[in-house]
Amino acid sequence: MGPSLNSIIHNMHVMADDCFLCVSSGLTLGLLVSGFPGLWSCWLLLLLSSHTSPYYWCWQCVCSLKVRGFTSTGATRYTHAPTHPHTHTHIKTVLCIFAFPLVISCSKMHFLVLLFLCQTGIVVTLAFSVTATAILSDLWSKEWKTLLLSLQVTAPFLHVAAVSLMAILSWPIALHFFRMNKRVRQVAVLGLYLSVLFSLYLVPLGMYSPCIKEAGTLGPAPALIGHRGAPMLAPENTVMSFEKAVEAGGEGLETDVTISYDGVPFLMHDSTLRRTTNVAEVFPNRTHLDASMFTWAELQQLNAGDWFLSRDPFGTVSSLSEVDRLQAQNQSVPSLAQFLEVAARSGRLVLFDLRRPPHGHPYSQSYINTTLHVVQAHINSSQVLWLPSEDRELVQAMDPELQQTSGEKASIQELTDGHITRLNLHYSTMSQQQISKYQSVNISTNLYVISQPWLYTLAWCAGAQSVTTNSIHVLSSINKPLFLMTPEEYSLMWILTDAVSAFLIITIFIFHWWRERGLPFWSGSRQTHENGPYSKFRTELSDVWSVSSVNVRPDLRSTPSSPTTPHLPTITEE
Repeated sequence: MGPSLNSIIHNMHVMADDCFLCVSSGLTLGLLVSGFPGLWSCWLLLLLSSHTSPYYWCWQCVCSLKVRGFTSTGATRYTHAPTHPHTHTHIKTVLCIFAFPLVISCSKMHFLVLLFLCQTGIVVTLAFSVTATAILSDLWSKEWKTLLLSLQVTAPFLHVAAVSLMAILSWPIALHFFRMNKRVRQVAVLGLYLSVLFSLYLVPLGMYSPCIKEAGTLGPAPALIGHRGAPMLAPENTVMSFEKAVEAGGEGLETDVTISYDGVPFLMHDSTLRRTTNVAEVFPNRTHLDASMFTWAELQQLNAGDWFLSRDPFGTVSSLSEVDRLQAQNQSVPSLAQFLEVAARSGRLVLFDLRRPPHGHPYSQSYINTTLHVVQAHINSSQVLWLPSEDRELVQAMDPELQQTSGEKASIQELTDGHITRLNLHYSTMSQQQISKYQSVNISTNLYVISQPWLYTLAWCAGAQSVTTNSIHVLSSINKPLFLMTPEEYSLMWILTDAVSAFLIITIFIFHWWRERGLPFWSGSRQTHENGPYSKFRTELSDVWSVSSVNVRPDLRSTPSSPTTPHLPTITEE
């Protein structure tokens, strides 16, 4: 005769407990390992041997289930199990539904399912973490410092989140701690947990952020310089792109200049024309040539806008109007003179780098003079941030009104001797102290390329005078830093977070200490017994840790007159 309906329902709930235990423990350890992807193989080895691993939990759980009555015939009955509470979570109910076929399966099937769930949780999390780390390492190989910079904005909030997570983890850790039988394991688990917790408590002592500053010390917002115009709204280095940057509120325009074969300075960032023009269609046999090896007449035959619509480099083409798309489609390669005219009409600053033509080019020796003559003919020299470092002294002597700009950090003495008035540096070199030091001698700092609001916030708090950006239309709408607080406000947040978490953790440990011993809450109340209200707090997991103290004996209470039922073993706890 098969098991009763009540027995099946009860065992479904127990199966749900076991499944939930294995999945959650597997995912938890997988997440812990994801923080150290380089040691994942060592962790897998440890998981096979550690008595605190979910593999061991699965094995102990299966052993306890077999002792309690799993048979190879598929009939399953727990003969020594407390009545399961009537209140169950939705997760457990769903797991019960899916576990129904397993309840009537053999013990070997149950063991395989539990082990598979545990392995899946760990392996999936490990695979994801290792893959994500490899991808990020490849994409951010040159920008790992961006991650460190992001901590200057997010660290205060990450500290709160980390301490909160430790408070949540105190529940299973306290439960595990009080159910351990060996003092060595208790000391190891509690010592590791407290080490991490106290480290998090003290992290703010070593944290630095330029956005934690005294009230009233924040300077003006950095000026925005459009990087090749507004490349999110129009094809880069085109007249349309620079006009869009002016409309979006940019105070400066940045570009790259090279010299055509017949001596016309024009705008092009890459050394070849392949990426931003249709040179493969117009001159299919010359796509590999340097851009400066084309004459101005040949350059005028190229389209410099179609690539933007087809490739959509920033995913913004769909937001453009039909008029803007038609205008972008008809863009051509602009000359330096056209670019300077746009800046002169709008009164904007210009910043450009000048690329030297290759050896054998007719203007390889005179390209600086050629460019300087075009600048003087089309714009006020005081609007030009002259970035090329070649022949700087000669250029300064020819046109002292140019704002000499350096792309490298140097001592204040060297910068002043070179008549440098502005530095153009990558944002990864951002330093509030250095920016302030340069500002004290009237040397401004421009940071490139800053397109994210959080990076713009850091540049603002650090005191940068200007930034070069791709998203000029986004940053121009930011009226205040995304993160800014006084040292007093941060100290208060830090202390409150640590104090509240410490109180919760201590309370949780005291609760588990009381619960595991079945102690009364107040003097005068009677001690609860295993068959009293306290037994409802127990879960099937408790048997995992006490399986070594369980003896199996046959059930001798059945009589010949009793109904025909399988003689299953029962459990007695010593």
